[in-house]
Amino acid sequence: MNTALAVSHTSSIEIAERKFELMQRQATAMSKSELVPKEYRGNVPNCMIALEVADRVSASPLMVMQNLAIIHGRPSWSSTFIISAINSCGRFKPLRFKIVKEDAPRDFSYDIFETEWIGKEKKTKVVKKNSRILNKTCIAWTTDAGGEVLESPEVSIEMACVEGWYDKSGSKWKTMPDLMLRYRSAAFFGRLYAPDVLMGMHNG
Repeated sequence: MNTALAVSHTSSIEIAERKFELMQRQATAMSKSELVPKEYRGNVPNCMIALEVADRVSASPLMVMQNLAIIHGRPSWSSTFIISAINSCGRFKPLRFKIVKEDAPRDFSYDIFETEWIGKEKKTKVVKKNSRILNKTCIAWTTDAGGEVLESPEVSIEMACVEGWYDKSGSKWKTMPDLMLRYRSAAFFGRLYAPDVLMGMHNG
């Protein structure tokens, strides 16, 4: 009996080693491609993580690389991937969005936190901002298999300002607010109602 267990254990180790070696070869090949995003080019460890995530969520490795960003050391899915995952998982009707806007633009004053490194010390300061905005709110919603209506937390232009999204360099909140509202509310919906889908923990 003990011999059988030992053989079984050894086989499991050998299978794991072969799987790791195969993944390493795949990651090495992908890291040499000019078609993968820059975070993965020449970076075998990042490619191996992408392959592991792709296996976990049953998705194409290249699709994972194109939609998975690392923000403050944590992986974060793009909003388009989240919407696609929610709409294709079979648990919900396709996501819909409700946007409500104010009648006219107005001035909005708010504080944001800015962080900078001075030598090896991190400094955070409060910066007062003032923007002229046409405030809008958005909720992502759908129904589940039982017909229950599910809604995301409300997202608004005011929230984008306070959270620092609105004034960030290269931000699309000023030029494409309706799209960004939909993307952000969809992300909130996914994290609230389908975290297992996004983390690859669902069955079937």
